[in-house]
Amino acid sequence: MKHYDIAIIGGGAAGLAAAMTGTARGRQVIVLDMGPTPARKVMASGGGRCNFTNMAAGPDKYFGKNPNFVRGALARVSVTDILSWVTHHGLHYVEKTPGQYFCTTGAADIVRALCNDAANAKIMTNTNVTDVQKNGDTFRITSDNGEIYANSIIIATGGISFATHGVSDIGYKIAKKFGHKIIPPRPALCSVDTNVFPTNWAGISIPVEINVGNRNIVGDMLFTHFGIGGPAVYSASVAGNNNDITINILPGADVYNWLREMKHEHGRKNLATILGMRLPAQIARHFANDTKNIADIRDTDLKNIAQNLSHICIPAGTWHHHGMAAAEVTFGGIDTADISSKTMESKLCPGMFFAGEVIDITGDLGGYNLQWAWASGRVAGTNA
Repeated sequence: MKHYDIAIIGGGAAGLAAAMTGTARGRQVIVLDMGPTPARKVMASGGGRCNFTNMAAGPDKYFGKNPNFVRGALARVSVTDILSWVTHHGLHYVEKTPGQYFCTTGAADIVRALCNDAANAKIMTNTNVTDVQKNGDTFRITSDNGEIYANSIIIATGGISFATHGVSDIGYKIAKKFGHKIIPPRPALCSVDTNVFPTNWAGISIPVEINVGNRNIVGDMLFTHFGIGGPAVYSASVAGNNNDITINILPGADVYNWLREMKHEHGRKNLATILGMRLPAQIARHFANDTKNIADIRDTDLKNIAQNLSHICIPAGTWHHHGMAAAEVTFGGIDTADISSKTMESKLCPGMFFAGEVIDITGDLGGYNLQWAWASGRVAGTNA
């Protein structure tokens, strides 16, 4: 079997970014991917529109044991660099919300650009890696398509979420074999299971404010048959379920003072009608809990109602991440303590590099995970 300068395990965003920079340096590169086509998760990202980066990318948008680990790669490969790359390929993008960039023509064009830039690498699809050994300065990679030899190896196998696109824990197994610690993986950017809300609210979406840990998140929340989902909940799900989740379903309002104003201005209307001015009818009726005219409700009771609307608590331990299969990303992975943040190289095994989601770095919702993949992949490909 041919000997390569660099073998990359995983043909996703990080793996192809690494292949692009590796081949640009004149290195002989091979990419081994378990699926039928590369970059399958990229193809599905942003609902197929590919939210490929976010101008706010920085350590405060990443989570894990050491979020500051991202500083090195993000300094070397900035958001501006990625925007320039997209423009270089003749692609157009739109800023859906401030700083959040989507490809105008969809994810398929981003994938084509990636594959074009990695065209000088040999890409082997439908290839499952089963083992990696190191003899002297050479890595021997065993796969179901034979053995491959390489001077350097880049582990870019991603996480174990989103199973329909093909996932594997081989990256964790290889890292562990060479002495790396694995932070236990769990789902992130996913829905949450809770029985706090009635199941007949499923399908209703409302703007909310969520507090979890030390984070404050404003966005839309979707009620589901098993709990809650939607963008705000996805972002909140980066937290572990050892945290309380507190939800305000009337964000941006001083609810108590608003109710007192309504009492004086619309005293003959019942509370459900008043709450229905700002909430869907089902939810308004639930929190009204009676048919009294608002004029007949004491201010102390209005204060309690306001508290119920703005401080819905889901206690720690009573909620759960909906599941790895439906999660957009994996929280946890290879501990950053034994990886160089400047080069992505293992501190325990010279010549072994890591990139992307396989590392214990998880980005917030909104393009941050792809920015991490591009940056860490390019850095690994530059140094391998």
